[in-house]
Amino acid sequence: MKNLNWGHGLMIALGCFIIFILFLIFIFPMGKQNAEMISNNYYEEELQYQDIIDAKKNAATLKEVPVYKSTAEGMLISFPESIKADNNLAKFILFRTDDSNLDVKKEVTLQHNLFLIPKKVISKGSYTLKLKWTENKKPYQVDYDILWK
Repeated sequence: MKNLNWGHGLMIALGCFIIFILFLIFIFPMGKQNAEMISNNYYEEELQYQDIIDAKKNAATLKEVPVYKSTAEGMLISFPESIKADNNLAKFILFRTDDSNLDVKKEVTLQHNLFLIPKKVISKGSYTLKLKWTENKKPYQVDYDILWK
């Protein structure tokens, strides 16, 4: 058996380095998570964040808040009778943290203090449901974490 000299050591180190680089190129990206930004205009939204804080504080003072329920048709949102939204309008955002292409945003007209988000627009996964409305020109917002199956 031959003795290892510095040339052999250099070849082994170079081989290990090449294997490491190939690992970084081919194997490492397979485990990469989606790293897209939550919002493309985060600076403008940050400037308006105090409005969101105020709307959530207003909603925290309510005795009853809107609730959601999973049904065979989709997600049913019901507002209590005590809430009289201006012009019977409410906004909702189904915010998907891992893929913004699955977000659902819409302004709806409340009929009998209810509205339905059809199941065909909701994919399986984790969402944040943001309900927004105004009553007597005072903003309200309630957020729910939802796991849609």
